[in-house]
Amino acid sequence: MLGHLERPAPGAGQRRLGADIGPLYILNGAIGFIFAASGPVALILAAGTEGGLSPEELASWVFGAFAINGAISILMSWWYRTPLAFFWTMPGTVLVGQSLQHLSFAEALGAFYATGVLMLLLGLSGWVRRVMEAVPMPIVMGMVAGVFLRFGLDLVRSLHGDPAIAVPMTLAFLLLSAVPALGRRLPALLGALAVGALAVAVLGRMDGAATAGLLVTRPVVQMPVFSLAALVELVVPLAITVLVVQNGQGIAVLRATGHAPPINAIAAVCGLGSLVSALVGAVSTCLTGPTNALLTQSGERPRHYTGGIVTGVLAIGFGVLAPTFTGLMLAAPRAFVATLAGLAMLRVLQSAFGIAFRDRCTLGALVSLLVTVADLPILGIGAAFWGLVAGVATSWLLERGEMKAPG
Repeated sequence: MLGHLERPAPGAGQRRLGADIGPLYILNGAIGFIFAASGPVALILAAGTEGGLSPEELASWVFGAFAINGAISILMSWWYRTPLAFFWTMPGTVLVGQSLQHLSFAEALGAFYATGVLMLLLGLSGWVRRVMEAVPMPIVMGMVAGVFLRFGLDLVRSLHGDPAIAVPMTLAFLLLSAVPALGRRLPALLGALAVGALAVAVLGRMDGAATAGLLVTRPVVQMPVFSLAALVELVVPLAITVLVVQNGQGIAVLRATGHAPPINAIAAVCGLGSLVSALVGAVSTCLTGPTNALLTQSGERPRHYTGGIVTGVLAIGFGVLAPTFTGLMLAAPRAFVATLAGLAMLRVLQSAFGIAFRDRCTLGALVSLLVTVADLPILGIGAAFWGLVAGVATSWLLERGEMKAPG
């Protein structure tokens, strides 16, 4: 089965890395890391808090999401001399947060392990492309839009309910997004985070106990429980969000800049990374689209991989100190995390709606969206799974000629 994996690039080594790395690529790598360490972390905290996880379990989740995936990013970028930054599936994180309303965390961990095995086998077998084409992308993105929609709604509610925190953050995000010259110097999400932190400090709304000092992660290892309801509810949606949504986006970004990402190896590594991450309670590994876009935004293409290595190194450091950062964010007002997560999701929501209703299978995408948003579990299985089922069934019955992607 290993014959399906793409071979690493020849000649990678310390001398090559020393010659290729430079200030521009270090900056790109740092910006890519900062994106992942701002809004997306808020998603983990929001989902985990909603699911009743303890601060220690949340810190362990963040450790796995950053430290383990940071190591994978370093190795893959080095081996293939391609910027391959891996983190965790954001749609999957939100999906798990919803599932923890009726599943135990141990059951979710069982689904993480099963998803990891499935993706590893798909990567080793070379069947990844077939899986990516099995479910029409508009229906998948209808489900994703339904999963993410509440974060946009929470952003609006925060603007109404706690304007002293949410309004300055949103204005900073809009300003940095609207003025490219400013946005290049300070990413919009980082600016929103900084302004929000300043507002929290000025208003005196931070729990003083959270600023006790640097704390090192003590990973929490838990035994999984393999329940049929959790496996049915989570494994297929998680695998689809990784292989189709997240990896598909990351691969498209890299191809657009002239890179040739190793599709089978990426899927296999996502499976392996998911198995290791599950040990410490972290959701499935994926190739990230936004971070890889930031790594390839400037500079010479053959040297882009060094930015991926920088991102990985910074991610490991962040993961080791996860309790410090998660403690600070958990001690902030709820509106701070909700606003940061909502702003991080705006572009993702825009993309999801755009793909879902652009041209084909639009009725199936709408049904997938509605069933997911309704969030009504059936037979103990969450709505995201049924959203996919209902969307595919609708398109198969009423839009069959549009089911196949255009050549």
